[in-house]
Amino acid sequence: MDIVSATRVRGLLDDHGETFFGRMLTPAELADCRNSTGLDVLILCGRIAAKEAVFKTFRVRDRVLPWRDIVIRRSTGGWPLIELRGSADRMAAEAGIAEITVSISHDVDYAVAVAAPVLGAPGPPTGPPSPPSRPDTQ
Repeated sequence: MDIVSATRVRGLLDDHGETFFGRMLTPAELADCRNSTGLDVLILCGRIAAKEAVFKTFRVRDRVLPWRDIVIRRSTGGWPLIELRGSADRMAAEAGIAEITVSISHDVDYAVAVAAPVLGAPGPPTGPPSPPSRPDTQ
């Protein structure tokens, strides 16, 4: 789960412009955040929150969020779909995640997102081996 403040995002938009968010979102994602007057800040916040929530499902340490490798697309029905690319796809595979679903909501000055991993077969281990398990004794 993640929450993003529209006040904070508006400040970043005012200070750095739209190009700042081009480091976080793909051109297609930015296009999905537009309305007739420009970027819809709450929709933008929802996308950012969704990417953060998805990244948290990987349960990795000492890794940088691969912003543009987590793509949030809008389905024809309007709900968000997750596409993982590159390093995000590898992190998900290592965590045994086959797919991720996400829900995004926004109201007044905040957007929240909840991501739920759908588990599959885990990828190859990336850390030290686990100690052998002891058989149960009864």
